[in-house]
Amino acid sequence: MKALIALPLLFATPAFAGSFVAPEGCTTYLTVQSRGCYVANYYTCEADPAGHKWRADFDQEGPFLLSRIDDETQWIESIELNPVVTQTLDPNPQDPASFTNLTDTGRDDFVFSLSKDNGEHSNVVGFDQLTGRTITIDGVTLDETQFEYVETDDAGTVLRQARGNEYISREFRMFFSGSSEWDDGNGNWLPMDSHPIKFFRDGDKGFESTQPIFDCDAVLSQLSRKGLTHDNL
Repeated sequence: MKALIALPLLFATPAFAGSFVAPEGCTTYLTVQSRGCYVANYYTCEADPAGHKWRADFDQEGPFLLSRIDDETQWIESIELNPVVTQTLDPNPQDPASFTNLTDTGRDDFVFSLSKDNGEHSNVVGFDQLTGRTITIDGVTLDETQFEYVETDDAGTVLRQARGNEYISREFRMFFSGSSEWDDGNGNWLPMDSHPIKFFRDGDKGFESTQPIFDCDAVLSQLSRKGLTHDNL
């Protein structure tokens, strides 16, 4: 499994080092610096099915998440690194997430289940919808989306729920975070803003960086990294 191969590499990468190195057989193609003191490196691996993409997330303390999506942006696999817990998409989702459906019709509803290797199981219901607004950030054209979702355990207890806006890139065929609200479990909705600010491709200064550069002096909540969106698994 490429994710597990990557773990020693990521843990060995100092938090303040300059370069991310993808696992053997994999190639980094994009680095994104976002608000919220967060940087992500995106890579593909030769051994994976066509269209699958990996992302390695870093904050000031180093790597904290690996995640993989397919070409329809389904959540295939995510690996929390502190401690290591792997979550995977259950087979045969009731209504799979579909990037094609979103771009063709303007809305995509999804219903699916997730399993963790620590025995936890959850069920997710939600939607993504294009708002009709297109913006350009650092030369990259993005379509804005509205989303809502609720994640429950098998007894129906709400584990997480969120609403807000994200962005999609038709070029890269994936989502990026935006402005959202997250239920803290006590009836309060907490605002979050982790939209992308800078995009770096191969050859750009800042490509494969592992050190976030925006909002890192602020006192920031980790809630947005624990929630489930297309951009944050």
